[in-house]
Amino acid sequence: QVQLVESGGGLVQAGTSLRLSCAASGRTFSADGMGWFRQAPGKEREFVAAINWSGGITGYADSVKGRFTISRDNAKNTLYLQMNSLKPEDTAVYYCAAALRAYSIYQSRYEYWGQGTQVTVSS
Repeated sequence: QVQLVESGGGLVQAGTSLRLSCAASGRTFSADGMGWFRQAPGKEREFVAAINWSGGITGYADSVKGRFTISRDNAKNTLYLQMNSLKPEDTAVYYCAAALRAYSIYQSRYEYWGQGTQVTVSS
């Protein structure tokens, strides 16, 4: 059974940092693109960041560019999202996802999804 499990969320103050992790099990995703998405209360889920299989290509939403960094460790089958200079508008449930043998910023391209981890940023 393929599973993506996010961790590292929590309640933090604006200006601080968090590091999210996404541990994959059930299959290796070393040949697949992966991404982070988020959904704030009352809003649709949106793209945050994506990374290709090797980590050589990354992409970010304009709202997080320069503050967030996506990375992966294929040996550990784990995806990361380093979030710095957090803002209240970053408050959301963060999801990791895997796009089989593809790199994409579009949700429709992702086949596997985690259950999400809550990030709350207080002002």
